[in-house]
Amino acid sequence: MSLTELTETVRGKVANSSISSIIKFDLGETGVIRIDGSQKPPAVDNEDGDADCTIKVSLDDFRDIMDGSQNAQMAFMMGKLKVEGDMGAAMQLAGAL
Repeated sequence: MSLTELTETVRGKVANSSISSIIKFDLGETGVIRIDGSQKPPAVDNEDGDADCTIKVSLDDFRDIMDGSQNAQMAFMMGKLKVEGDMGAAMQLAGAL
């Protein structure tokens, strides 16, 4: 999946979520996917703006999380996913993704 396809996948998954924070996925050189939960439905874009929480993850691991072949909590425990900032904001994603 390309960054555009992943962005669309995230947009679909969070459309009816209760995310209220701004969360950014930092995919390294590939770019970012930012969820702005201050809007309803949450806005999802590729702007590298400020966020309450930044989640650093490789493109391959993010793809695996999005397609369900990898559990995000396990990825975090294995060090494949790093959270900077508000951990509570990251927890809001649990039900959405």
